[in-house]
Amino acid sequence: MKYFLITIIFLFSFETFADDKINSKVIEISKNLRCLVCQGQSINDSDSDFALDVKKLVKKNLEEGKTDKEIYSYLKLKYGDWILYKTPFNLRTILLWLLPIIIILFGMKLIFRRTKFE
Repeated sequence: MKYFLITIIFLFSFETFADDKINSKVIEISKNLRCLVCQGQSINDSDSDFALDVKKLVKKNLEEGKTDKEIYSYLKLKYGDWILYKTPFNLRTILLWLLPIIIILFGMKLIFRRTKFE
């Protein structure tokens, strides 16, 4: 009887460990996703119905054995690039990535020109 109880406790501890691993992965993924309902919040930080649904979807996909990349691809396909906090670098987003650099270079040029003439 003693060994039976130890075996049962041992088996349940593995299930809890697996759940903890999946839950930590859900948190990691949901921190990289933007809530489309709440302004400026990640899915992890938001308590909106949309965020809760996305967390459930991510957890379900992880339990089915899908990779992070597959989950991100599905969400990107369904909601567009906006759902990702890390916007990909492509032709549609090139201005988003290059505009800050252009503004900084232009500002440095103006400052350099003013100091040169003074």
